Amino acid sequence: MFVIMFYDVGEKRVNKVLKTARKYLTWIQNSVLEGDLTSATLEALKADVKNIIDHEYDSVLFYVWRTERYMTRDTIGIKRGSVDSFI
Repeated sequence: MFVIMFYDVGEKRVNKVLKTARKYLTWIQNSVLEGDLTSATLEALKADVKNIIDHEYDSVLFYVWRTERYMTRDTIGIKRGSVDSFI
């Protein structure tokens, strides 16, 4: 499944959330990551994030599609966090 993760967390936890999320997803721009995950991997990511955030202050959103095929992305301005492979 294709997942987009957005997060808005306290300054003290930003780097830890980003580092954890990058184990699973590709960083796209500030506080946004995306990628293909299995259901089990998505649940593992959510569990890891739950252990980091302050549930009274922070917010993390996951948008999930069955496939990237039905999603389009339009970028205005600089494209960040390229997911292209290179040799």
